[in-house]
Amino acid sequence: MRTFSFLAAAGVAAALAGAAAAQPADVTVTIGDRLDREASRELGQAEVAEQARALAARLERELASNPAYAGARITLVLTDVAPNRPTRQQLSNTPGLDYIRSFSIGGAAIEGQVVTADGQVRPVRYDWYSSNIRDARYQSTWQDADRAFMRFSRQLADGRL
Repeated sequence: MRTFSFLAAAGVAAALAGAAAAQPADVTVTIGDRLDREASRELGQAEVAEQARALAARLERELASNPAYAGARITLVLTDVAPNRPTRQQLSNTPGLDYIRSFSIGGAAIEGQVVTADGQVRPVRYDWYSSNIRDARYQSTWQDADRAFMRFSRQLADGRL
């Protein structure tokens, strides 16, 4: 029984040491200049900034399960984001828009680079937009952008980008 207790304690200590040594990827997402200008005029700065935070959070979650990205530095630029429904800023700018009846194809475009812990630099570029307006009718404001973030994060975590 003592041997088992000692081995269990040693295993837990080794796992904790390994977890502490493996630092998560450092993910930074900024907003591209063109999108920043569009956000201030049309989409709304706060909503676009929230989409950048959502992309970073999604990517951090996906990469946490892949040790290949431990200690990596990922710098991304959100170059485009298109909502499925009018944003608060768009509703304010154009009173004729209806949040329920107005909908469109959404998505996002991302570019940047991944610097692995060993110093390798890999450029990344990804975009995804819905291809069918019929799919947008029952979606939330940023549904397709969220789907683009999910697809990008999974593909990057799986090493397909």
